[in-house]
Amino acid sequence: MTAFFIGDVALDEYYTADRWPGRADKGMVKELPAEAGGSIANAAVVHAGLGGDTQFLSLLNDSPLSERLIADLRQNGVGVDHMLIDPAIPESRNFIFLVEGEHIVLTVEMGEQPMWLSGASLKALRQPGYLYTTLYRVRRLHAKTQNGVLKQGDLLRDLHSNGRRAIFDLDVGGCTPEDMPYLTGAAVVIFNQIGFHTAFGHDDINLIGDWMREHQIDRVVRTLAAEGAEARNHETVLRVPGFTLKVVDVTGAGDTFGGTLTWCLSQDQSFEEALDFAVAAASRAVTIHGPRAGKATPEDVLAWRRRHRHQDR
Repeated sequence: MTAFFIGDVALDEYYTADRWPGRADKGMVKELPAEAGGSIANAAVVHAGLGGDTQFLSLLNDSPLSERLIADLRQNGVGVDHMLIDPAIPESRNFIFLVEGEHIVLTVEMGEQPMWLSGASLKALRQPGYLYTTLYRVRRLHAKTQNGVLKQGDLLRDLHSNGRRAIFDLDVGGCTPEDMPYLTGAAVVIFNQIGFHTAFGHDDINLIGDWMREHQIDRVVRTLAAEGAEARNHETVLRVPGFTLKVVDVTGAGDTFGGTLTWCLSQDQSFEEALDFAVAAASRAVTIHGPRAGKATPEDVLAWRRRHRHQDR
């Protein structure tokens, strides 16, 4: 089954700094080589690297930079048959500052333009498989059908009825009650620690069972950085520990986790095994510089996990 990744692809421009300056302050940065990135594109590259059948869909302008980004995806085994072009939108770029073992990301605002799916794209999305995306993108999805315009939450429900299961990467943004028409019926909703607290106002994954049942969400995952990850269904909580590591670059770690989890689930792995494998893949990624550091074969991740789990004992 083909997994669709709908989201951002961008040029990641890297800088390092000894500290992050405060308001009305100044600081010096060192420039590092720029690399193709973008959160959802990174996840797509990881999924393809593991052997998954992968399609990526985004809205870009028609500049040489956009052509470069699309070519890079293609070179990484990601299908780009359904890309959308609007010459009027800005260049897709992220500014990433690596400071004290963490990263600060500033993204160029791309706007809220509707993303009109072609008939071929809608037909492909109406096939069984996973859809990995963000709230920012699904709010913009539109398609013309024989019965009129299908868009946003109604479009997601249509895809779900045809076997397309949504995996949402909510990252630091969390969600609000206004977002629930999009999240209802999701296979997986992924938060990091900040996003989880933003959404629920607390840090206890044991307390969200009623919320999940009300909105028919199969699984909620909270990534815990170096401490691993935890996930719950309507009844139980799974926890997978992290690894003791020297961190090089955390950029793309969450994307690696999400892309890997999607691949594992498409392979019919148990959720416990999928969670453990995704934590290992993301942990491996932070030991390597670059937004696509998580790209690996299943054998790479298995060998790395075996070696480092043994070291942590």
